Order: sequence, then C-alpha cells, then structure tokens
Amino acid sequence: MKSMKTARWLLVMAVVGLLVSGCAASQSGSAYSRPQARQAQQVQLGYVEGVRQVQIEGTKTPIGAGAGTVIGGIAGSSIGGGRGRSIATVGGAVLGGLAGAAAEEGITRRPGLEITVRLDDGRMIAVTQEADEAFYQGERVRVLTAYDGTTRVAH
Repeated sequence: MKSMKTARWLLVMAVVGLLVSGCAASQSGSAYSRPQARQAQQVQLGYVEGVRQVQIEGTKTPIGAGAGTVIGGIAGSSIGGGRGRSIATVGGAVLGGLAGAAAEEGITRRPGLEITVRLDDGRMIAVTQEADEAFYQGERVRVLTAYDGTTRVAH
C-alpha cells in the first residue's frame, strides 16, 4: 500500500516536472526577460537583405528524461511478477527516459527566422529569433542589442 502511494506521488511529481519544463524561455523578438526590462539597448538601423525559415531546437533538460524514467519505471513495475517484473521495470524506465527527453525537445521546438540585415554602417549581420513576426526583403528594421548580448530584429 505504501509503495503504491509513493508510486502515485512520483508520478504526479514527474508530470508536474514535465509540464514545467515546457515553459522554456521565449526566443521571440517581442519577448523580454525580467532583467532586460528597463535596460538601455543599443539600436542600429538597417534593411532586411534576406529571411530564411529555420527551426529553433527545443530544450534538453534532465526534467523530461527524469519524468519519463519515473513514469516508465512505474508502468514497467506493474507488469509481470518476480524477475520479469524487475526486467520490465528497468526496461520501462529506460524507454520512458528516452521518450520523455524526446517529448520535451519536441514540445519546446519552435519555428524561427534567420533575418539577415545590412546595417547603415555597411556591416551585415544575421539574427535568429522565433517566427512570430513577418519580415520582408528590403524592409527597414531596427536591430536592438541588450547589455547581455541578446539581439533582436524589430519593426
């Protein structure tokens, strides 16, 4: 009975951990972290030279794999008996860990844009950010660079 309560508690914690891991930092050009708010940024002006669609890979923290391992282990432990149960528990944990890691990365993956900008001083730079705004070749844009080096392209 006590092991069943422990298993349920671990399952609940694993699910909560997996959900929390889905709250990755935004890579949007419109999103600012709390420390970036109310901070001066360097602003440069330029024209969009090109836009290319890219994928911003998802997060790869131990939380997804850990949650999957716990869930898989619990699921495996309910199969069979004796030595078979031990093998199923280990197998379930391994497969669950792999599935959890893959799920976390897939859930947090985002479509992005690589925006190439020719700055007014003649330099050319490329900035990658989430594809939540449209940018077009020849469009006049601002390139903002924060104190921490975070750079974004904005209209």
